[in-house]
Amino acid sequence: MKPNDLSEIVGNDKSHIWHHLSQHKTLQTTDPMVIVEGQGMRVKDINGREYLDAVSGGVWTVNVGYGRESIANAVRDQLVKMCYFANSAGNIPGAQFADKLIEKMPGLNRVYYSNSGSEANEKGFKLVRQLATLKNNGKKHKILFRDRDYHGTTITTLSAGGQEQRKDQYGPFTPGFVEVPHCLAYRAPNGDDPDYGVQAAKEIEKIILREDPDTVGSLCLEPITAGGGVIVPPEGYFETVQEICKKYGVLLHIDEVVCGMGRTGKWFGYQHFDIEPDIVTMAKGVASGYAAISVTATTENLFNEFLAEPADKMHYFRDISTFGGCAGGPAAALENMRIIEEENILDNVNKMGDYLMDRLHELKDKHDIIGDVRGKGLFVGAELVKDRKTREPVDESVAAGVAADCLKQGVMIGRTNRSLTKYNNTLCLSPALICTKDDLDEIVNSIDVALGNQEL
Repeated sequence: MKPNDLSEIVGNDKSHIWHHLSQHKTLQTTDPMVIVEGQGMRVKDINGREYLDAVSGGVWTVNVGYGRESIANAVRDQLVKMCYFANSAGNIPGAQFADKLIEKMPGLNRVYYSNSGSEANEKGFKLVRQLATLKNNGKKHKILFRDRDYHGTTITTLSAGGQEQRKDQYGPFTPGFVEVPHCLAYRAPNGDDPDYGVQAAKEIEKIILREDPDTVGSLCLEPITAGGGVIVPPEGYFETVQEICKKYGVLLHIDEVVCGMGRTGKWFGYQHFDIEPDIVTMAKGVASGYAAISVTATTENLFNEFLAEPADKMHYFRDISTFGGCAGGPAAALENMRIIEEENILDNVNKMGDYLMDRLHELKDKHDIIGDVRGKGLFVGAELVKDRKTREPVDESVAAGVAADCLKQGVMIGRTNRSLTKYNNTLCLSPALICTKDDLDEIVNSIDVALGNQEL
């Protein structure tokens, strides 16, 4: 594009675009970043500057990297043949991807399509609410969620959100959602106890008993907490959670919107923990951002609860997602899955994940400001503290400063942002699953420099 064309694009953006998660007052004196091109691990802005992307599109999405012509071609070919029909009817890529997906998820058997993670989780909540009416006189309707977890941006998914800054100013919220404690050992008084995972899970049982098990329909958890600080559940946690859910007839809803499709080194994050969820939701990495698609997957048993004689006109899941009927989404997802399989990307995630953790631990040995390093696969975080002994968190401006410094060096990293009043202090890394050691060295080296500048 010519310089005048580029100037017009920036001007149109500043005049008309309402950006996500942005205070636009700053754009009165500066220009917005406009990304125009991506290839592999790198993106280029409208001014021609190149960046190494360590956050897969900013929000953990572009799992197989930029510039995948085969995915673009799959979407293009499908759109020309048949772009859309409401999902009250089927389409070919939808049926094909559902079959391939269920192969990766033993114990689950049904796939419901929509177009965002928020929507996928909302479907799970609606299943619980309708089932309570159909089977329990409306009583077993409460949905438990965990402190620090995030399940979406709608009013109801925010009602199930454990991040107070995300929720602030958006109430009143949907009733019937009940918070349970987080499981971050680093921030727990007894986190050094080898039984902490079991103890943290049993806190959920206490809340179920307090609320009355006959009123609790489901428990919604991220397998690894994402925007709340990259929290890997401690040993024994999920196994105990599973036992508690079965004991009280509580459906286990696992939100894989971030972790799904290989981010943690397995197809899904929950598969690290030997559990059998009733509902699994996913979005971001399902098509690596090449098309909008999300999935709510369930067991056949849950699906069967909604089967009834046609004369009963209210006894089925009376829900629709307009863009759940887009055929381009599952076409992209099919090709995305083929790439992950044929390029042995899960192996790369595990190898590069181990390497990244080793490099971050080296960084921790060098910089006292790093209090904790945690994560799984290519989904890791480094929590910044003022003092390692007291574990007092740094002000969020410090984490923001590190991220800004890295950006000046040409590396995009993430951080907890407007999520937790006191704990927006974790640097977050989620590079594309195709990354190499050289990519990870560049990322870690930029953080090393940025931390050194913060500590001066």
